[in-house]
Amino acid sequence: MNRAEHFDLIIVGGGMVGAAMACAMGDRELKVALIEGRVPDLSWPKAAYENRVSAITRASQYVFENLNAWPQMVNRRVSAYRKMEVWDSTGGGHIHFDSADIAEPDLGHIIENSVIQAALWERLKQLPSVHCFAPATPKQLQITQQQVSLTLDDGRLLEADLIVGADGGRSWVRQQAGFESKGWSYQQDAVVATVGHELSHQACCWQRFAADGPLAFLPLDEKTCSIVWSTSPEHAEQLLALNEVAFLKALQLSFGDSLGKMCTVGERAAFPLRLAHTTRYTGLRLALIGDAAHSIHPLAGQGVNLGLGDMSSLADTLSAAKIRGENIGDMAVLRRYERARKADNVLMMGAMDGFKRLFSNDQPVLRFARNLGLSVTDRISPIKQLFMQQALGLASNRSSLAKPPSNV
Repeated sequence: MNRAEHFDLIIVGGGMVGAAMACAMGDRELKVALIEGRVPDLSWPKAAYENRVSAITRASQYVFENLNAWPQMVNRRVSAYRKMEVWDSTGGGHIHFDSADIAEPDLGHIIENSVIQAALWERLKQLPSVHCFAPATPKQLQITQQQVSLTLDDGRLLEADLIVGADGGRSWVRQQAGFESKGWSYQQDAVVATVGHELSHQACCWQRFAADGPLAFLPLDEKTCSIVWSTSPEHAEQLLALNEVAFLKALQLSFGDSLGKMCTVGERAAFPLRLAHTTRYTGLRLALIGDAAHSIHPLAGQGVNLGLGDMSSLADTLSAAKIRGENIGDMAVLRRYERARKADNVLMMGAMDGFKRLFSNDQPVLRFARNLGLSVTDRISPIKQLFMQQALGLASNRSSLAKPPSNV
């Protein structure tokens, strides 16, 4: 029988949220085991952009800065955006946001998911209290009142006070806990790709709403954007099957000429869109963060930011418990995290679901209402400024990691 290795906590899933959690707890000198199925590719430079990107808020930027991972992201590539243009293709509704109106240098950054993960893993190498098991797959989980026991696919046995599931929408940890995940499919797929265009994007995110779903252009370098085209599964399949010329023609027809001619497109992919929310975030010696707990529509790019909010809140909760001499796996401790995050996440999920249903609808009354709403909001500066502050993620009650670093 293999001898068990002992840790304070085990994190299953070494993607953006799980790796950030490992950095946070390693920084706080807890002994951490991070389990990831694939070894991340840390090689750089890379000529081609990855087609999966995230819109990182200012609050999430502060998280990465406090984890000492932000410089590694900047050294690879991050793309700040200062403006947003949003319009309804079925009418004249339009709204424009500019960070200069709230005296901010930008509204956020577009960053490739692989850049975020690689930077966090480079930081993990500098933390002796974090032990990375990759590639590795969890095979058996046993939880008692006293401890967590996790067996890996190679037979190694890990023990800890707490296990954290950061293993995505099909979370193995959530399944082992028996937590139900409720939600629904949007009957939409998101087609993603990197597109070259004739004119500069002007450090602006462009989003067009239509009855079949939103189409977003997210700025990368001056004449390159990452697109997220939400549409029916049937249309998505057709778009993936088109040759490059035909795809660019369809994209031009849908988006218009704001960025001039569509010139090039990289590798295309599509993934289904759904809303999901687990009934519980915590159980005995177990907690869920990120997509393991919730999934939302990507129209506002808030998925990873919500996950980083979970991670930051859980890190603060565990640190406070440790200082008070409490066991970090106790239910009383974990419920504090669940109470802190569940209401905020439900509110954001409800808002995104409402936006999706309002804007992906061709009923004349709703079409008139949303166009009027966009136009009126565009003329009322205080409301626009409130929207921008919300987009920055700078709410008044935030975790310690989501506040400006002390050296700033």
